Amino acid sequence: MHVMVLGAGLSGVTTAWYLQQAGFGVSIVDRQPGPALETSFANGGQISISHPEPWANPGAPLQVLRWLGRDDAPLKFRPTTDPAQWLWGARFLFECLPARAHRNTAAIAALALWSGERLRELRARTGLQYDQLERGILHLFHTPREFAQAPARARQLERFGIEARVCSRAECLALEPALAAGAETLAGGLFAPGDESGDAFRFTRELAARLQENGANLHWDSAIRGLRSSPGKGIESVEVCDAQGRHSALRADAYVVCLGSYGPRLVAPLGERLPIYPVKGYSITAPLLDPARAPSVSLTDESRRIVCSRLGDRLRVAGTAELNGFDTRIRSERIRPILEWVNNRFPGAIDEQRVEPWAGLRPATPGNLPVIGRGRAPNLWFNTGHGTLGWTLACGSAAALAELMCGRTPPLSFPFRLPR
Repeated sequence: MHVMVLGAGLSGVTTAWYLQQAGFGVSIVDRQPGPALETSFANGGQISISHPEPWANPGAPLQVLRWLGRDDAPLKFRPTTDPAQWLWGARFLFECLPARAHRNTAAIAALALWSGERLRELRARTGLQYDQLERGILHLFHTPREFAQAPARARQLERFGIEARVCSRAECLALEPALAAGAETLAGGLFAPGDESGDAFRFTRELAARLQENGANLHWDSAIRGLRSSPGKGIESVEVCDAQGRHSALRADAYVVCLGSYGPRLVAPLGERLPIYPVKGYSITAPLLDPARAPSVSLTDESRRIVCSRLGDRLRVAGTAELNGFDTRIRSERIRPILEWVNNRFPGAIDEQRVEPWAGLRPATPGNLPVIGRGRAPNLWFNTGHGTLGWTLACGSAAALAELMCGRTPPLSFPFRLPR
């Protein structure tokens, strides 16, 4: 059976990998000249199993109101005339209800744990190298009020089977000595030793190369224009246009949509309504000027919603979320707070003259639960909508979809789209 994966980001390439390992013939189609050149290109680098709580939680609406009008707000809403934006916002508010937030957190935690196991298995089997560090993630709190919530969070994570321990300021400094420069502002932390970090772009590129070596067909520079379908038969082909403007139809037995924020537009004519909207995230990547001043433990600043990961001789710092449609422009007022954060926390660590800013569209569902499973057409499948947790959930989501396409139910509690 030949499966065509639409999209070559983290989701698409890992999906193709697990399907190939399950015995399917696979091909990938993407408009870019190579893998992971959009949303997966420069994310925060974290495998953050210890952060299953979605953006949509009971405290979010009030927090968003406090952030209105701030250019450096961690979550910024830029209203447009797009009805999809307002519908997504209304659904987001619904997912903030306590019962919904608890359900979503539990489901994300289950998938994240399973995904971490799949990633470690994949790495052991393939020997992939992607600047990975298995040193955990240290969540930082900069006010006593925020730090006071850390024990409750640790207990909740423990109930989900995720190890985390509350750390005093001194314990945080022992785990990551580079924090000493800003120690006076640190109230404490929460350390999750089972978390990891690594370069998602490098991981995806290396995995795509293995796919090709194993016989997968990779169609680059192929913009997807539409899906052809017929009643009773499902999807018959994918219409694509190459870099020279030539149109053609690619055929397979089944199709998996892994197109991030652009997936809903493709499948809407088929009657599919994916609850996905783009949430723009920003990052900077900079060469290290003084490695001793830079952290090697991946960090999450809970006060500023900024994450930081060491990628070899580079530092990746990411943060902020912006609802502004499909606008991918890099706004200096959004990059500036990230750069200031680095300079304040780790002065002299990076080469400011060689900072590379980036912005990408995260495909977010209102409750942060990705869409995994079957579509309305019998041969159409989805693995998309991972939002800020695409790197964390990539391997688990792809492995789960492969199980579903083999007619099996993945061994975890998650609301998959099951065959009708």
